[in-house]
Amino acid sequence: MVTRTRFDDSECPVARSVDAIGDWWSLLIVRDAFDGSRRFGEFQRSLGVAKNILTARLRTLVAGGVLASVPASDGSAYREYVLTSKGQALFPVIVALRQWGEQNFFAAGEPHSQLVDRRQGQHLRALEVLSADGRRLDPDDTTVRKVSTR
Repeated sequence: MVTRTRFDDSECPVARSVDAIGDWWSLLIVRDAFDGSRRFGEFQRSLGVAKNILTARLRTLVAGGVLASVPASDGSAYREYVLTSKGQALFPVIVALRQWGEQNFFAAGEPHSQLVDRRQGQHLRALEVLSADGRRLDPDDTTVRKVSTR
């Protein structure tokens, strides 16, 4: 069996993030949590994933502080999974992936799900990367700089 490479001590924030949630099942679990899924069975029905894989991914997301396992809201003996503040902070990532997918993986007129503003019922404006002074930035406008620990 191939040993998984770990990035939890990498100097790169992207590598550490991928280490925490880079598995496609994990991202889809987070997506479903944003869409209101809370119980194991809800995640399994939505994703069609094997129970052992779902169990492992939920355990990893809880251990990483992305989800919390809490008593069921209806007082039953079940547990529910809710997004923590760290998990809630993934919302722009999920929106960006959704918008990228809409733009690149659907033919014109092909049906797909859309994320809409609950209050106005409108499709969301495309996410943009902005500078500190509000300018729109493209990849050529940025560079990676190492941050000193001193």
